[in-house]
Amino acid sequence: MAETVTSERTADVIVVGAGPAGSTTAYHLARSGLDVLLLEKTAFPREKVCGDGLTPRATKQLVAMGIDISEEAGWLRNKGLRIIGGGQRLQLDWPELASYPDYGLVRKRDDFDEQLARQAQKAGARLYERCNVGDPILDRTGRITGVEAKLGEEKTPVTFHAPIVVAADGNSTRLSLKMGLHRREDRPMGVAVRTYFTSPRHDDDYLESWLELWDRRGEEDRLLPGYGWIFGMGDGTSNVGLGVLNTSASFKDLDWREVLKAWCASMPEEWGYTPENMRGAIRGAALPMAFNRQPHYTRGLLLVGDAGGLVNPFNGEGIAYAMESGVIAAETIVQASARATSAQRELALRAYPKVLKETYGGYYTLGRAFVKLIGNPKVMKLATERGLSHPLLMRFTLKMLANLTDPTGGDAMDRIINGLTKVAPRA
Repeated sequence: MAETVTSERTADVIVVGAGPAGSTTAYHLARSGLDVLLLEKTAFPREKVCGDGLTPRATKQLVAMGIDISEEAGWLRNKGLRIIGGGQRLQLDWPELASYPDYGLVRKRDDFDEQLARQAQKAGARLYERCNVGDPILDRTGRITGVEAKLGEEKTPVTFHAPIVVAADGNSTRLSLKMGLHRREDRPMGVAVRTYFTSPRHDDDYLESWLELWDRRGEEDRLLPGYGWIFGMGDGTSNVGLGVLNTSASFKDLDWREVLKAWCASMPEEWGYTPENMRGAIRGAALPMAFNRQPHYTRGLLLVGDAGGLVNPFNGEGIAYAMESGVIAAETIVQASARATSAQRELALRAYPKVLKETYGGYYTLGRAFVKLIGNPKVMKLATERGLSHPLLMRFTLKMLANLTDPTGGDAMDRIINGLTKVAPRA
């Protein structure tokens, strides 16, 4: 009996956290034939704070996982982005690219995360729900060889063992902290707050982004840093929220739930974003941006998604990068596992942060500069007033902000953006 329990809790890889990053990692590892334990502290379905809007980057990853993204399966497609600011309203379709589909998707997070976790299970990953991971288990050299956890409602203490562990446990990433990986204070952080309203705008087929958030509660209207969003959910409700950056002076002083209420109160009444139409509480979450926790690999532990601060500083998008980092981590681990000696395996694993920096480093460096700029209300005001009246410039901006370019054979815009990211320092 003891032997069975031991083998049940031993694997090639342990993935801690079954959000988009963890489930994608586990799926691709299992598809490659590795034995994977996927440990999730809650039980599905479970809610997460998110805009629920997925760009073509995230859509591509869902396709790669074999998820049924048809409308019959409950996915709402969107054609692009509507940008509002500086008295202007501009509607931009997602770019036509060889590398990415020309549509995005909308799906509620409680259901979205579960679909990914179940897909990982179908591929062969062993999912433990209600499994709260505590301390890492370290060998004499300080390398991680497993985790301690409390399992089920009874909180039974158990241990899981694997030579490689992936931290996909989100922004708070307790596992990384216990391995001595702390957040870099020189990297931007964002906060997102959102709620749902019953609204006639529920079937809007564009994601809507408001570049100006006005706080109209004082004697003078005040322009706030960050942006607002409205995503139709297709189920009678809209997801309405805002994202704010810590590059602004007012970041710590404001109650963002109150700011969201004030912003909603200034909306047209017929949209229905009123207290009596609100469905559920206003909830908030941190957005860890631009590699704010490093190194992404150390002593047997790889960081993916929010745990490694992979949120795009340009637009606050996290899901696409969570899933993409999961793919890169899985590929690295699969290659490392096929090496004959521990020194060779270690060499392969150490490539993971290098690949991340190669892939996103220059882009995130540009994003950090952008974030500093828009933290200044004067710059933000000028950008919205001047920029939105130039559709060509805004098409370029959409490609830049959403990180949607063809790496080879793209148009002039793609070449400029790809060139800029290549010359920028690697975050």
